[in-house]
Amino acid sequence: MNSNLRHETVNTQLCIVGGGLSGAFAALAAARQGRSVVLIQDRPMLGGNASSEIRMWVRGAKGRFDRESGYISELEQRNIYGNPTLVHSLFDATLYGMLAENKNIRILLNTTCVDAEMNGNKIKSVKAWQMTTYTWFTVEAEIFADCSGDSILAPICGAEYRKGREAKSEFGETLAKDTADECTMGMSVILAARETDAPVKFTPPSFATVYPTDECFAGNGGEDDIHAQIREHIVGTSRGNLWWVELGGNMDSIHDSDRVREKLIANIYGVWDHIKNRGDHGMENWDLEWVGFLPGKRESRRYVGDIIVTEHDIVSGGHFEDEIAYGGWPMDDHNPFGMEQNDRNNTASTMIPVNEIYGLPYRALYSRNIENLMFAGRNISVTHVALSSTRVMATCALLGQAMGHGAAIALKYGCAPRGVYEKHMDELQRNLLEDGIYLPHVPRKMSELTKKARLNISDVDREILFNGIERPRKEYGENEIKQNIGDCLVFRFDKPEKIGTLRLRFDPDYSRESITPNLKMRVFAMKLHTGKDFVPVKVAATLAKEFCVYADGKEIYRVKDNYLELVRIPINTEAKEIKVEWVSTNGADEVGLFGADFV
Repeated sequence: MNSNLRHETVNTQLCIVGGGLSGAFAALAAARQGRSVVLIQDRPMLGGNASSEIRMWVRGAKGRFDRESGYISELEQRNIYGNPTLVHSLFDATLYGMLAENKNIRILLNTTCVDAEMNGNKIKSVKAWQMTTYTWFTVEAEIFADCSGDSILAPICGAEYRKGREAKSEFGETLAKDTADECTMGMSVILAARETDAPVKFTPPSFATVYPTDECFAGNGGEDDIHAQIREHIVGTSRGNLWWVELGGNMDSIHDSDRVREKLIANIYGVWDHIKNRGDHGMENWDLEWVGFLPGKRESRRYVGDIIVTEHDIVSGGHFEDEIAYGGWPMDDHNPFGMEQNDRNNTASTMIPVNEIYGLPYRALYSRNIENLMFAGRNISVTHVALSSTRVMATCALLGQAMGHGAAIALKYGCAPRGVYEKHMDELQRNLLEDGIYLPHVPRKMSELTKKARLNISDVDREILFNGIERPRKEYGENEIKQNIGDCLVFRFDKPEKIGTLRLRFDPDYSRESITPNLKMRVFAMKLHTGKDFVPVKVAATLAKEFCVYADGKEIYRVKDNYLELVRIPINTEAKEIKVEWVSTNGADEVGLFGADFV
């Protein structure tokens, strides 16, 4: 390290490397629990593959009632409210704002982690370079977390990790290869286009690959394989995102990534040239609006934790005692060769649906051999086959939030991350459930104060409200109660009780019909292509908009423009009666409640 360059030493409780959704939400979870966090991110914005420089859609569990909650839904709901036209730079700002408003987090953007100092099997500090300020940072912390995707801390600190595809014989996975290899899923760049009122000419750059006919994309396979994904190359508001412009899985997905980028950039411009100029694709009025120059990665290094999640766990539902998140995306294994494979029987991607959402264990989020190292995202302790499902961003977001809570508890008790599994799992699961994460095999438990209250609703509705399952599982109505606008929900006690926080869990509209007519955006409210049929998104009609809270008849809190499904109301007083009056919704006739209790 050159002594003529600026150097700064920072001391914190938790240092996180990597600011994608998993790293950002890990930082937020720990910070909201009062822990000090330094977040090191090597890009100029947060969000990783979801950011405006890559723009991959957020995807997760497939089932209608299985969509991920917690911070990922808070991010989406904030973005819908403040960015209804889904401008991608405003999405960046929404995510950044969630962290920037928390004073326990220090964000180091444009900063690359390059080294670590060890003390036995513990990380003492990491060294990072911030290129915008020409400053070396040494970050000292009690716990370190790697959410970089590429697991940069693994070779630096000696943590055990895996790379490539396991042999079928190692874990008995039916979808594994007969022989282990170093291949991974590839990386992609995508583009965004906008429909105009008149034809738009496109002149390709000189480096663009030439694809004269549709037969150039015929190697997608899929004719005899019901699970194969095809290479659609018509863009539109509700059409695909050209995910299959993919390469590099047969190379080193870390060290060869810039060579792969050169090919991908040539290919993506060539695909747009083909769409516009070579054949009848009906795209005359579409204009190229944006092209990504940074590939989005699917796979590189995977850490080894106290458990390795396999295909068997995914297909059996993932029943773990230390469940802290869940997945539900199909086992979606991309061909390592990407666009460079031309065998019609060798598909671009093979998707095997999962029968149900499956639990994921806390033990997959900390290192087996480095005592104070945790991780979250696509680099957790899983096999290649399992990763094909767990790698998607909504799942990674849950893992990050869970990891941040785990780190906060470890810091609270002064134990290693493994110690949370050994002694504090009940507290971790309780905190996650309270923080909005759904755990398929662990219902929320109501506080003793909540159970003491008498309510002005039927016994049946009271049981539903307190059953700890805060979403539909098979159909609407099974785990929620409805109240009319103007109605009140009243909690009464025999004597004045000290009340801290009222927690309300509203219906976010699992049909998504009140949010957008666009089917792609009903999955997650992000936009890539903008057709003339695009309609701005709206706050879910089912969410309560204005409501008042009274303590013993006195108004103590009023929310006038709510757009979130999970709301915490600070009461912080003694009272015999707490009343919530519903003034308005965001459009629905009734307020839907999955939970209302005191925490």
